[in-house]
Amino acid sequence: MILDALLDALLDAVLDTLRTLPFLFAAFMVIEAMEHYSNQYSSRALARVGKAGPFWGAVLGCIPQCGFSVAAANLYSGGLVTLGTLLAVFLSTSDEAVLILLAHPGSGRVIGSLLIWKVVIGMGAGCLMDLLFRKKKEEKHIEEMCRNCGCSDTSGVLRPALLHTVRLGAYLFVFTFCLNLILELIGMEQLSRILGKDTLFQPFLAALLGLIPNCASSVLITELYLSGGLSFASAIAGLSAGAGVGTAVLFRSNHPMRENVRILALLYGSAVVSGLLLGWLL
Repeated sequence: MILDALLDALLDAVLDTLRTLPFLFAAFMVIEAMEHYSNQYSSRALARVGKAGPFWGAVLGCIPQCGFSVAAANLYSGGLVTLGTLLAVFLSTSDEAVLILLAHPGSGRVIGSLLIWKVVIGMGAGCLMDLLFRKKKEEKHIEEMCRNCGCSDTSGVLRPALLHTVRLGAYLFVFTFCLNLILELIGMEQLSRILGKDTLFQPFLAALLGLIPNCASSVLITELYLSGGLSFASAIAGLSAGAGVGTAVLFRSNHPMRENVRILALLYGSAVVSGLLLGWLL
């Protein structure tokens, strides 16, 4: 029985991953082209929007890449954007989740809802943070921050797109195989019970997973949602807490460290509250 479950899970994971790869590669080609030609302009624009920062930050952040979260972390550490703008970008950041959903037919409505809610959450939380915390960091020069964030990188698009596709494909295969195996052995009903589906606990768990500064967390959350293990509201909580490697860059470039811990707590709290509110509304 266990051997049959292993073989079934492995076969399904291979087929699902192979079907997804062409969509991922095409999407990464577009994203790499956008990063290659517009990232420096976007970073500079983000640093000059002033009080409208949370609005523009949320809009730019929802573009499926983690480059804006990295840029926002560096810009914040240099005093060029407010705390509200930083959190707006972090909360609306959309990376691998959108790409994975794109590979599933009929997911357009889910993608639209995901992006809209994440932008709304980013704008709302960002504006609230700017109202509560008005103090701004000492400003540094924009060119210095751009050198640190890598937004002026001039490498091509084909090789990075291929590398991103292979890496994400590997993540997808591993997580799909593990989820398929779990479903084969214990079933969806038991998995949903373990993850606390339809309970107040689930958004807390999902947001905690989202804090992992790696695309693996968004892959896991998206796969759990697609398999029915997470509700849409909990998936929003997890994906809102996930800012890609932006949080790791923040901890590396911003000081003092206690400020980074506070920002991480605000990010987690905003994501959890958003998930709880969506669970109540939807």
